Amino acid sequence: MTEQVSQKNLATVEQAQQLGLRIEEFEKIKEILGRTPNFTELSVYSVMWSEHCSYKNSIVWLKTLPKEGDKMLAKAGEENAGLIDIGDGLACAFKIESHNHPSALEPYQGAATGVGGINRDIFSMGARPIAQLNSLRFGNINHERTKWLVKGVVKGIGDYGNAFGIPTVGGEVYFDDCYQINPLVNAMSVGIAKVGKTVSAIAEGVGNPVYIYGSSTGKDGIHGAAFASKDITEDSAKDLPSVQVGDPFWEKLILEATMELLETDGVVGMQDMGAAGITCSTSEMSAKSGTGMKVWLDKVPMRQADMKDWEILLSESQERMLVVVRKGFEKQFEQIFEKWDLTYAQIGEVTDTARVQYYMHGELVADIPGESLVLGGGAPVYHREYEEPTYLKEIAKFDIQTISDVFIEKAINQNQKSAVEVAKALATHPNICSRNWIYNQYDSMVGTINQSTNAPSDAAVVKVKGARKSIAMTVDCNSRYIYADPFKGAMIAVSEAARNIVCSGGDPAAVTNCLNFGNPYNKEVYWQFVHAIKGMGEACKRFDTPVTGGNVSFYNQSSDNDAVFPTPTIGMVGLVDASKPHMTLDFKNVGDTIYLLGQSQNDIASSQYLVSQHGVQYSPAPYFNLEEEYALQQAVKKAIANNSLLSAHDCSEGGLFIALLESAMYRGLGFDIVKSDESLRNDAFLFGEAQSRVVVSVNTAHAANLEQIIAGLGVSFQKIGTVTSGDLRINGVSFGTIQDYKTPYQTALTNYLA
Repeated sequence: MTEQVSQKNLATVEQAQQLGLRIEEFEKIKEILGRTPNFTELSVYSVMWSEHCSYKNSIVWLKTLPKEGDKMLAKAGEENAGLIDIGDGLACAFKIESHNHPSALEPYQGAATGVGGINRDIFSMGARPIAQLNSLRFGNINHERTKWLVKGVVKGIGDYGNAFGIPTVGGEVYFDDCYQINPLVNAMSVGIAKVGKTVSAIAEGVGNPVYIYGSSTGKDGIHGAAFASKDITEDSAKDLPSVQVGDPFWEKLILEATMELLETDGVVGMQDMGAAGITCSTSEMSAKSGTGMKVWLDKVPMRQADMKDWEILLSESQERMLVVVRKGFEKQFEQIFEKWDLTYAQIGEVTDTARVQYYMHGELVADIPGESLVLGGGAPVYHREYEEPTYLKEIAKFDIQTISDVFIEKAINQNQKSAVEVAKALATHPNICSRNWIYNQYDSMVGTINQSTNAPSDAAVVKVKGARKSIAMTVDCNSRYIYADPFKGAMIAVSEAARNIVCSGGDPAAVTNCLNFGNPYNKEVYWQFVHAIKGMGEACKRFDTPVTGGNVSFYNQSSDNDAVFPTPTIGMVGLVDASKPHMTLDFKNVGDTIYLLGQSQNDIASSQYLVSQHGVQYSPAPYFNLEEEYALQQAVKKAIANNSLLSAHDCSEGGLFIALLESAMYRGLGFDIVKSDESLRNDAFLFGEAQSRVVVSVNTAHAANLEQIIAGLGVSFQKIGTVTSGDLRINGVSFGTIQDYKTPYQTALTNYLA
C-alpha cells in the first residue's frame, strides 16, 4: 500500500506567489507531483527553485564558460567547490560566494556567516582551509549608513575568521554610490586536500544512515535563499529572521570532527547546510546519486520548541553538516561527535525511491522526486530577453579633448590642475588608499605561512605545508569598467587577476567567480550579465584558467533604475614553484632602474582620476587588448624566471603614479621618472588606467638582460627612471618626498570612517 502524503494545508497560487514562485512554476509543480502540493512541499520548491539555489536565470550562460583544464579534478558545479591538482599528491579546493542581502540588513552577522559558509564548502570536501579573501563594495563613504556597514562587515569577517583560525590574506574594497542600498560582500576560501582523499556530496547505499551534526536547528535564516532572490526594499527589515547567526567556535569543532571522520572508511557522502538548509543537502545529495531519503524531521536537534516541519526544512541555522554514514560505522561516528562536543542525531536513511520523503511525528508531510528540485534536474531553466542599456549612448559621447590636461611644469591656463595636487588627492581616495584599517583587524598569519604579509606582492602567496610550492590567490573586479563595457570589462577583470598572480611569481591555474548583478528580469541588466559572461569566457580561455564554479547573486537593486554596477568578481588561484622566487612589489635599492612594461596610451577613460577630479561618470572602459595582455604576462614570467627583476607591480586604479608610489612606500624610497613621449597627455601618462602595464625595478647591471627578454617577446617597454632615497621627481619637477604621501595614504581610510 502506497503511503499517502499529508493533504493538510494544500497550497494556493497566492501562497506560491508570496513565496516567490511564478504561476507557471506552480502549475509545473502540480504536474510533477500529479496533485496539488501542500504548504510544506510548496515551501521546499520555493527555496530550491529560487535563483539562489537553481540558477534558473543564469545557467544557460554559465554553461558556456570554459571548464576543462589539465589540472582540473572536478568540473564546475560537480562538487561544493572547485578542485585542482597542484602536484606532490595534493589538491587545492577553492570557491567564492556572496552574502550580500544579509549583510545589507545586519552587516556583522551577514558577513560572519558568509565566511562560515564558504569555509564549510571547502572542508565538506575533505580539504582543510588555509586562507580566506574577500571582495567588498559599499556606497558613499561619507554617508553614516556606509560607515556603519563597513564597520559591521569588517568586524564580522575579522571576528569569525580570527576565531575560526584561518588567516585572511587578501581582498579588495570599493566605494561607489551605486552600492548605497545594496552593498556586496563576497567571501572566498582556499583549502588543501590529498588527491583521492576528497569526499563528494552523494547519498549511496540503500539503508545507510543519514546524520546531522554541528549546531542545533533554530528559526534563523528561514527562507534565506528566497530572501537572496529578490530586490532589497524598504520592507526588507521585516526579513531579519532570514539573516543567520554564526558561531566560529562551533565551526572550528565541526572542522576538526569532519577531518577525523574522513580518516575513517565510513563516510559515504557529505555536504554542509547552507542555502535552504536540510532541504538542499538532502535533495541535492539524493538527486546526485539517483537515490532517495527518508528524513524524520522531529529527530532533528532543535533549539526552539514547537518548530513546524517547514521551518525545520527551511532553516538556515549555521554550522550544520549532513553526512551519509556507511552502515556499521554509526558507533564510531557518534564517539567522534561526542569527543568534539557536537550536537548530532541520525535523522534519516538512504532509500532507492529517488524521492525525498520528510516525516514529522510519523506523518509523511512531504514526498517529492529529488531530481525535480535541483539544478540540472527539474528546476526551471529560463532564456531571458536582453537589450543594450540606454546609458551606453552617454558613454559613447565621451571626448578626451573636453578634459583639461594636468600640468607638471607650469599651467597653460587656469582650468588646468597641478599634477602634484591630483597625485596627493588620488593617494587619499577611498578606492586607492591603504586598507590597513581593514586588514589590521584580520589575522593574516594564523595557522599558515603567509609569504606576502612581510613581503608585499600583488597577490597573496601562502606556502603549502608538505609541498614544493605555494598558492598565489587574488580577487579582482573593476566594476566601473564592466559598467562601461561588460564584455571588455570582464576580460580586464580576469586579466588583472592573472596579472597579479604573474607579478607575484605565480602561474595562473583556475578561476572561481561571484557574479553580482541587478534584477535578471530587467532586460538591460541581463544584457550586462550576458556580455560579462562572454568576456570572462574569452579571457579564461586565453589564460587557460578554467572556471571551477562559484556563485550568482542577482537582485542587487531596490528599484528599476538603481541596480549596482555589474560586478563579476574573479577569484583566481595560481601556483608558485619553489624553484622560482616569490616576486614582491617593493623597490629595493637606491639607484635601481625602473621600467614600464607595456604601452602607455592617451587614455583616461573610466579612471579614478576622471571620475574624482572631473566628475565624469560616463566614459568607455580603458584601453585593453587581450593578446597584448597575454604577451606582457609571458614576458613578466620569463623575466622573473631569469632572476632579472627585483620588483613587479601592475598598474591599476590610479595609474602609473599610484603604482610607483606603492612600490616606493614600503621601504621609504622614492623615484625619479621622465615622460619621454611628448604625444602623451600628462594625465594619461600619470593617472590613466590603460591596461597591460607593469612597473618593474632591476639592478642596473641586469637592465640589458631584461631589455633583451622583453624585446624578444615583442612587448613594448620604456626605461622611465631610477629609484631614489625618498624624493619624488617627474620630468625634473619635485612632487615632494615619500613621507608627504605615506602618512596620508595610510591614514585616509581611518579618517573617512572616524
